[in-house]
Amino acid sequence: MKTISLINEKGGVGKTTIATHLAAGLALRGAKVVLIDTDPQGNATSAFGQEKTPAFYDLTVRNATWRDALKVVLPELYEMPNATSKGQLFLCPSNIESRNIANTISSPAIVTKRVAELQGNIDYVIFDTSPTPSLLHAAIIAASHFIIIPTDCEGFGALEGVPSTLEHVMDVRNQALMRGIDVARPMGLIPNKYRANTIAHNDILNHFRQTYGSLVWDALPMRITYAEAQLMQRLVFAFAPDSQACNDMWSLVDQVMVTANGA
Repeated sequence: MKTISLINEKGGVGKTTIATHLAAGLALRGAKVVLIDTDPQGNATSAFGQEKTPAFYDLTVRNATWRDALKVVLPELYEMPNATSKGQLFLCPSNIESRNIANTISSPAIVTKRVAELQGNIDYVIFDTSPTPSLLHAAIIAASHFIIIPTDCEGFGALEGVPSTLEHVMDVRNQALMRGIDVARPMGLIPNKYRANTIAHNDILNHFRQTYGSLVWDALPMRITYAEAQLMQRLVFAFAPDSQACNDMWSLVDQVMVTANGA
């Protein structure tokens, strides 16, 4: 089982869009996937038409069972037309109570402990996180094999959000390595909402590549297809399977699979 967290301490960079499509794409590739919504806003929960509930809070604070916390995501929300999903996608919903977890949990290790209970039954666990750094972030990072950092191509995200996030990830990783535990390995930095016809976006993309080297993955161009699909409460795999947005997401899903399973 591989656990992957999408983290950026800046909002509006497209974490949820990438997290939901990554989780669904892995399920379409035949994996059993759990997507854990940890954001009090519950956007990943809403993306799959689920009611915002304190399921993640219940798991970490009230010792709820996974059976009670998980919801099956209806395949028609993400499945390509005339195709049957080979895997299965489960969602652990979130609501505003998630903002209280950091001050309520008895130990940061509870997230690692609860995720470990899925070993043998689930292939991938994907965390969608809030943009607000907290002790919960550190707990999620420590529970993750890999970290993906989505970012926009605007100045603040490039010059502040990414380095701050990466610094916190490496702090947790280095502390774990000192105890002989290999977690929180940075998997990829994904420039999102990229507009190739703008000088600013190209300058920032070059900055990413010069600063972070091979950690930088191919940019995901800004495409209206995501917003159109969202209005129909579908992912692009189901809404526009022949679109370039769909092709972009398939490339991302396949790169994650190769990187995670090759590590």
